[in-house]
Amino acid sequence: MKDPYHIWKTALSVTRGIGSPTSLVIHTFLFIGCFLAVHYNYVPFEEMLLVLTTIVSLEAIYLSIFIQMTINYTTHELREVGEDIEELQENVEEISEDVGEIQEDVGELQEDVEEISEDVEEMTEEGETEEAEEDVRKAEQRKTLTDIQTDLRRLMQDISKLQQTAPKETPPTKQI
Repeated sequence: MKDPYHIWKTALSVTRGIGSPTSLVIHTFLFIGCFLAVHYNYVPFEEMLLVLTTIVSLEAIYLSIFIQMTINYTTHELREVGEDIEELQENVEEISEDVGEIQEDVGELQEDVEEISEDVEEMTEEGETEEAEEDVRKAEQRKTLTDIQTDLRRLMQDISKLQQTAPKETPPTKQI
């Protein structure tokens, strides 16, 4: 036998078919038909019982074989499913361990982030103070520069006024 799976599929389909409501109806009509054949004298009673008993016996033999094949197939499939479940449980355990390790890493990272945040806050506070001092110095320098420029303008204006109001000197004349 080259393909036992094909035979198992056949056994599964036969047992499904025999266990169906359709099979129940067919068998019921078959038995009723056999007894009606005797009742209407188409077949003698002993002959009908011989044929019917032979058919039912053969059907029972084959049906028991198919049922046993179905049980064997189901047992085989359940074993494979059990192995798959064991593998899945192992994988879940490994994943759980990995999740635990990741949680530890996340905890460590959170601690690192908190430390960095504290350092950044300290640096920012220091930097803000330094920046504020720098801003004050720059503002003072701007004010001083503006004051100097204003003073220079006033001085230039004063010089200009003085030049305009000052008596003009005449060049000395030569006496002969």
